[in-house]
Amino acid sequence: MDAMKADLQADETQRRVTVLGSTGSVGCNTLDLIERNRDRYEVEALTANNNIALLIEQARRIRPRQAVIADERHYDTLKEALSGTGIEVGAGANAVIEAADRPADWVMAAIVGAAGLRPTLAAVRRGAVVALANKECLVSAGRLMIREVTKAGATLLPVDSEHSAIFQLFDFERREAIEKIILTASGGPFRCMSLGEMEAVTPAQAVRHPNWSMGPKISIDSATMMNKGLELIEAHHLFGLPAERIEILVHPQSVVHSLVAYVDGSVLAHLGSPDMRTPIAYALGWPRRMHAPAARLDLVKLGQLSFEAPDFTRFPSLRLAQEALRAGGTATTVLNAANEVAVQAFLDSAIGFGAIARTVETVLSTMSFTEADSLEAVAAADATAREMALRLI
Repeated sequence: MDAMKADLQADETQRRVTVLGSTGSVGCNTLDLIERNRDRYEVEALTANNNIALLIEQARRIRPRQAVIADERHYDTLKEALSGTGIEVGAGANAVIEAADRPADWVMAAIVGAAGLRPTLAAVRRGAVVALANKECLVSAGRLMIREVTKAGATLLPVDSEHSAIFQLFDFERREAIEKIILTASGGPFRCMSLGEMEAVTPAQAVRHPNWSMGPKISIDSATMMNKGLELIEAHHLFGLPAERIEILVHPQSVVHSLVAYVDGSVLAHLGSPDMRTPIAYALGWPRRMHAPAARLDLVKLGQLSFEAPDFTRFPSLRLAQEALRAGGTATTVLNAANEVAVQAFLDSAIGFGAIARTVETVLSTMSFTEADSLEAVAAADATAREMALRLI
């Protein structure tokens, strides 16, 4: 995608940034890096969903021009807490979109789930550099998103560790030389469990990822391996390759973040410690590199790296994602919406772990799909899928 490789003037002036989803794990790591380099970054806006206490603490510490809470019930609390600071405050979904539309050079899109689509599109449409940590934007509306990126001359910088790795290895000028890309997956906390054992796991067990520190939704997606299925769809849109040229490889150590295979037999791999501050730092400093405090990789101490094929029987979410990508149109929108509902139901102890994938499969097999070429089409498919998933649950 040409827009992804658009050059920026690499100068020493401050970069003005906005963090959408500042209280989540990616948002907090982004602010950690910004605070270590305060002379290089000026914060335009911070937004959060409902973690009002952390947003207030961040705003007082970082001093953005604006702080926005999506949950309107917290508006008075936010306004009172930031009174006298000179920080503008806002609340509600529209205020989050308006924050994304403010004049920041660089926007971290880290709102979890489909809720991040409209704010991310707002940043894209004004031609910003968008660090994309919200994979659901491309899963729900990939065709629309890429069209808007190209139209506005925006730049997408993937923040998922796998896509950031591929971005750094991918020869955009000689695409014909690329045979395939390989996304690595840790396999999650239940990699060695049987299907029967997984039926009995609890939300507390599922959110304990063996390698990464992530929010609850992403942790559950990792446990079902739906996260890797969503990343496959995201990779298709980011790098313009069909599903048959995107592979998934289980790598329990999470050291090799992804690979790119070339037609001459060469395979380039990106390695690093499992710390999200590394891909965030790559996006935040791009086109230069900046220092990140991640632990340095010690291959001697590590000793060995292991790999295995994914098990599509024990982790049916992988198969569902592949089928949705091949079906095209709003199939991936439906996949994502049904999964979000099912994951929340599992976190609420309303369904069992195995019912997450079963719910998604039933919704996919029941609904018909249309072209996902407008926000209206995407929103309609999303709403219908959620309603159907809720009825099933």
